[in-house]
Parts: sequence; C-alpha cells; structure tokens
Amino acid sequence: MTSAFVFPGQGSQSIGMLAGFAADNRLVTDTFAEASTVLGYDLWQLVSQGPLEDLNATERTQPAMLAAGVATWRLWQQAGGATPAVVCGHSLGEFSALVAAEALGFADAVALVRHRGELMQQAVPVGVGAIAAVLGLDDDLIRAACSEAAGTEVVEPVNFNSPGQVVIAGNAGAVTRAIDACKARGAKRAVLLPMSVPAHSSLMQPAAERFGERLATLALHTPKIPFWSPVDAIVHADPAALRALLKRQLASPVHWSDLIRSLAAAGITQFVECGPGKILTSLNRRIERRPDIHCAALEDPASLAAVLAGPGAS
Repeated sequence: MTSAFVFPGQGSQSIGMLAGFAADNRLVTDTFAEASTVLGYDLWQLVSQGPLEDLNATERTQPAMLAAGVATWRLWQQAGGATPAVVCGHSLGEFSALVAAEALGFADAVALVRHRGELMQQAVPVGVGAIAAVLGLDDDLIRAACSEAAGTEVVEPVNFNSPGQVVIAGNAGAVTRAIDACKARGAKRAVLLPMSVPAHSSLMQPAAERFGERLATLALHTPKIPFWSPVDAIVHADPAALRALLKRQLASPVHWSDLIRSLAAAGITQFVECGPGKILTSLNRRIERRPDIHCAALEDPASLAAVLAGPGAS
C-alpha cells in the first residue's frame, strides 16, 4: 500500500487536542515545549486549558496546529511507522508537511507560522473580512454567485475541499451577499464560519508580499519525502520554488479535491491524516470513493495502532 500523509490546517484545533497521546507519551509535550521556547508562552497549556478565544486567534492557532502535526508525525516515527511516499498539507498544514520532509526546521517553522498569522490578521482587520462554507452547489455556480455578489468588493472561492463543499472568503458584506446568491442558485447550505481572516483570497496579497520577504531569509532544503501542494496539485522540490509556492499560497485557493485526485491517479492508495481531528479524512473519503483507497486519521493511540497494523487487521 502506497501512503500519503496529509497534515490538517487551521480549523482542526480544539481545547484538549492530543490529550490521549500525551497521557502516556512525553513526546507530545516535549514537542510543544520546543515550540513554547520560540513563542515565549506555554503553548501546551493553551491547547490543554484554553481559553478557546485565545487558541482561535490566528497567530496562536497556526503554531498550535503546526506543533500538533509535528508531534503526531514524531509519534508515528517513534512507533516504527513506515515513511510515506508523499507528504502534503491543507493550507497551514503544508508547513507541518515540510517539517516532516525535513525541508524546514521545526523551530524555524514555529516562528514562521506565527509571523504568517500576524500578517494575515494585519492585512484584514477584525470585522472587515469574512469566510463562509457553501454546501451542495456546483463549483461553477459558486464562482458565478461570487462574481455577482462582489460589486466593488472581494468575494472568491478559496477552498475547494470536496465535491459539494467549497469555502468562500472576502469582504464581509460581499460574503453575506454571496451567501444569498448561492442559496438562490440552490445551495443546500451556506453559512458564515467563525473566522474573520479571509485566508487564501486576493485580500491576502499584501500579507503574501510581506511574507515573501521573510521567506527570502529562511533556510529551506529539498524535501526528503516528495512534497505535493494543493495550490497546484503537483510535486515541489527546489528550495527556491518552495519559497515562491509558500508566498503564492497565502493568497491562492486551496485545491484539495484536485490534489487528492492527482495523488490517487499517481498510485496513492492510503491517505493518513497526521494531526488532531479527522476533517481531512472525511473530505478524502468524499473525494475518492474507490474501494482500493483507504483513509484514516492518527488522532489517538488506538487509531495509531490501527494504521500501523494496516487495513483489515483485526
């Protein structure tokens, strides 16, 4: 079985995440302690005790999810898990994937994603932007609804997560109008999400430019595990190309459906979510329904043991 490890991004965080792993393995808290040294505050205390509004602040969510993905990856390695054929990540998860592939140092990544979160929030102040999920509507109809609703503002599809599940983002007023336009076109559901930063929309371009300045000084290496990106659903290896990709990523849509289909076509038969929750696992099952493709999430010791044992193990 040929595996791809997929790392979740912002939105998968929760108070108490990885508690099951941490209860009997110090590797988790040690990983968060490394991140805390960079950040200057106790990241494990934040994810363990909250408050939730602090964890959900973009500049704190991003280091927390990075540390969670890397901690889970380290647990997999400690358990003797096989090296996957491919690593990739959803949005922020791309940074976790690059750490796993040894293209980016963990401490450097922690500082980088905190900076990324700060730039994103500065680019669009709280209350100016909005994000919404649209369910049960064709991608082209969503694009048409956004075009109709934009006016002099911005609203765009930003996450093509699975068939019938697309996230739109932009200026708050335009997003509200787009929700109504999507419903008028037959969307089963269109709702605002509890986030104010319109990630991956063109409103993030100023942040992307400033992020590019930071990336230019970053030590990046050729990934030791092939790294695929949902920006364009292809593999990336050259450090200079990776810098350009990570800059572009901030203001470009996430084509998750295209990525999973491309990986399946390239021979991947198992998708393993490496980090808290199982949002990507749910999406992957909706994208690829072939009976020979298996999807699983490493969310606790039992699920880790199950993936190590392999599909069909008793």
